[in-house]
Amino acid sequence: MEEREIFDITIIGGGPTGLFASFYGGMRKMKVKVLDSLPQLGGQLMELYPDKFIYDIGGFPKVLAKDLVDNLVEQAKYGDPEICLEETVASVEREEEHFVITTDKGAHYSKAILLTAGVGAFHPRKLAVDSAEQFEGKTLHYGVKDLTLFSDKKVVVLGGGDSAVDWAMMLENVASQVTLSHRREKMTAHEANIDTMMQSTVEVKKPFNVKELVGENGEIRELVLEDKEGNEERLEVDHVVVNYGNITSLGPIKEWGLEMEKNSVIVNSKMETNVPGIYAAGDIATYEGKVKLIAVGFGEAPTAINNAKSYLDPKSRVQPLHSTSVFK
Repeated sequence: MEEREIFDITIIGGGPTGLFASFYGGMRKMKVKVLDSLPQLGGQLMELYPDKFIYDIGGFPKVLAKDLVDNLVEQAKYGDPEICLEETVASVEREEEHFVITTDKGAHYSKAILLTAGVGAFHPRKLAVDSAEQFEGKTLHYGVKDLTLFSDKKVVVLGGGDSAVDWAMMLENVASQVTLSHRREKMTAHEANIDTMMQSTVEVKKPFNVKELVGENGEIRELVLEDKEGNEERLEVDHVVVNYGNITSLGPIKEWGLEMEKNSVIVNSKMETNVPGIYAAGDIATYEGKVKLIAVGFGEAPTAINNAKSYLDPKSRVQPLHSTSVFK
């Protein structure tokens, strides 16, 4: 009979919240496994914008996404977790006193589960303009992994959220010219970010829709904008960065019998779902008044881990010693 290695807790999702949860699982002397469908840890931070600054992490006025992930990965390895990448979870079933987690590569066994899968599977919302595909991956981008590509280039950033504003500001000192174009008059980015951008050299154009991309052989040469009255404005451009958000899907997670609200898993103050032994934290979890920030996920991770520890061992304390005590 095949010998099954059963873990105390399996964390599904290797983004920031999952990585911090892995560290905390090690602090509580739990046997931890981390599963992620991507080829590297870090979630969206590494997949979409490793070179973008993150501004809302306590103790860091700003930190590059890839540097934050590097530190989280180093920290996550404290308890020597087993890391399984490029595995997509298909189903979760309870079998006696543990769960069977089936992926596209096999089965995993765990006494408890922590969902930190963020928004689930995601792909960028694309620019709906004829012939846009011919420029994708060359001069039309839905994420930025190498800022040097834009050195001394004319760049237009499309979007009005924090990601678009952040990219415009990141590119200001790299590109020769940066323009941000938004299709609506009102932007959704934080007010402070908008104020900072408006005081920079970034040129802002709104409300404008993209009418046409002009160029050939994958090279954009001109961006044609159109306002509500049909007036056109043509911009010389070398690269276009699109920040229209992502189309997301939780996929099979919706079939696991979890109580859901839209695309989020409902949890209580212990980060428990309605299924005993399954917890959720980070962007995938929701409750009244929830704010979806990385910093919030960092707080929810230890709450979930500590309560999972108590679930597995009722004699253990939910409130553990502080890390300053552990590392003395």
